[in-house]
Amino acid sequence: MTIEQESVKGNDPEKAVISAALTGALTTRDQCEAIPYTPEEIAEDAAEARENGAAIAHIHARTENGSPTFDEEVYQEIYDEVRARTDILINFSTGALHEPVDSRIEYVEGVQPDIAALNMGSMNYAKYSENRDDFVFDMVFDNPFNEIREFLQAMNDNGVKPELECFDTGHVGNIRPFLKSGDLESPLNFSLIMGVLGGIPPSIENLAHQVRQVPDDANWQVIGISRDQWQLAAGALSMGGNIRVGLEDNFYLPNGEMSTNPELVAKAAELTRNVGREPATPEEAAEIMDIDATHF
Repeated sequence: MTIEQESVKGNDPEKAVISAALTGALTTRDQCEAIPYTPEEIAEDAAEARENGAAIAHIHARTENGSPTFDEEVYQEIYDEVRARTDILINFSTGALHEPVDSRIEYVEGVQPDIAALNMGSMNYAKYSENRDDFVFDMVFDNPFNEIREFLQAMNDNGVKPELECFDTGHVGNIRPFLKSGDLESPLNFSLIMGVLGGIPPSIENLAHQVRQVPDDANWQVIGISRDQWQLAAGALSMGGNIRVGLEDNFYLPNGEMSTNPELVAKAAELTRNVGREPATPEEAAEIMDIDATHF
């Protein structure tokens, strides 16, 4: 029996969608040797993550030396390598610093992934080290409304489902003008990101607050940054939410052991089953999230 609760929203109370954020843009092999760089490495991790319970692979393209790239040919190669190995849903990032909107729209239009992540507001974006009493990085993440609209229109024109990445409560509220204009249509898919300095602090209380802001028919997942990930994932799963794990967000298993993408997904699947739910397959996730995937 499933407990009825408002926090489930549009999610499936029996099935949890697990996303695997494989690469990120800022993480490097100097920090964690298991981060994949090449299209083949990314695709192998995606296939293993799928076998371990992930329904979605969230991907930032990299060059062979690990630098971020926005080259359409690289994204196309990643897409082809992943699709040759697995039926996992493919989610491309569109977030960047100092990269023109046109170059980020180009690979969304050209490759047409199942999903594309869309940052829903600007913010200070930083990481602070208590031990060093200094910022590891400190930047402004610029996502003005006119650029959000450009991305949405490109996604709509190419059958790509937007994933609304929200780092704070105001970002959730930023859907309003786009719902009115028709650039966004329900049901919506939200990623509630917690733990970035400049965004909402990571706590179950704040997660519940964020979930209350999303529309009643919306899907939502939590993205916990660093080691707060596991507590937030447990809370989200208990509330009927979906979750994201992976080396973009956190390198470590709950016991503090440095891990890999497939191992993090396996632990997330175990956690899902521990709260009485099952990991969704990619096909089930597409139905839950209203994604028009054609490869099944």
